[in-house]
Amino acid sequence: MLNFKRIAGLCAISATCAFSAAAQAQADAKAMTIVVPYGAGGIVDNTARAFAQKLAAELGRPVVVENRGGAGGMIGMNTVARAHDENTLAFTAVSPVTLSPHVMKTLYDPLKDLAPVASVMYSPVYLVGGPKFTGKTFQDMLAQAKADPGGLSLATAGVGSLGHLMLEQINGQADVRITHVPYKGMAQMVPDALGGQFTLMLVNASGPVNALIDEGKLTLLAVGSPARLPGRPGTPTLAELGYPMANMTSTFGFFAPASTSPDFRQRMNGLINRIAAMPDISKSLTDALNIMSPGTVEQFTAQVQKEYADNGRIVKQANIRSE
Repeated sequence: MLNFKRIAGLCAISATCAFSAAAQAQADAKAMTIVVPYGAGGIVDNTARAFAQKLAAELGRPVVVENRGGAGGMIGMNTVARAHDENTLAFTAVSPVTLSPHVMKTLYDPLKDLAPVASVMYSPVYLVGGPKFTGKTFQDMLAQAKADPGGLSLATAGVGSLGHLMLEQINGQADVRITHVPYKGMAQMVPDALGGQFTLMLVNASGPVNALIDEGKLTLLAVGSPARLPGRPGTPTLAELGYPMANMTSTFGFFAPASTSPDFRQRMNGLINRIAAMPDISKSLTDALNIMSPGTVEQFTAQVQKEYADNGRIVKQANIRSE
């Protein structure tokens, strides 16, 4: 005798499985968005677009880059924190997660609403003078700053950015007043520096910036790096110059909404690490003097949590506030 209840149950299970498979297929077909919390152009945007092209090939679906600059990266990161889906990632410096929330009020909890996925690289930070800067060395900069308080202006990627923290460390330790000029990212800083909109800037190492230094259009005064850079052996680190608290580098990586599943984050971590190791990706980044920093989700999460705690202490000690 046929068991109609059993048959009905099997049909219901089959229908549910078919629906789940269809829903998964629909999700897989949907475009993935990589949010860049800075303006178009510059090292973050260019790197995100290179990864987007590779991820699209790996996933078999479109991957688009969306620029949402402002507030030291926090506007874009809030978009990711509120996404609540597995079709959104952020590629960013870690400062909107580990630093900016200590300086300004955020609409997201950096450790609860965002989930680290994969570290990609860390980038040395250049302290450079533009055409308006008349000196040649870091010591020249300090001498000018002491002689003319507020007369030198220095651009960073925004209030609460790593560059902002580095500047405050220099101002405080040297007892000078170099005026902060916050931007919505680094892309526009370089052309504005060449146009004389400010005197100095703190900017990540990149191919275009390296070329301008080589051409003599920008003057490299110091680097934020654990050691002197092989490609810039004549340039001292800020630690060597006596400013260890300002001697910082930028870590860049991918984040997801915290609502995403651990399986999703692990899968993305594997894909991102594989893409980062591809010669056409890694060579362009290392040629610009960036250092690749692959690792697990757990390692990146531990790094983010440590930097968050460390930056909180530094900001409190330096009494840094939103401008």
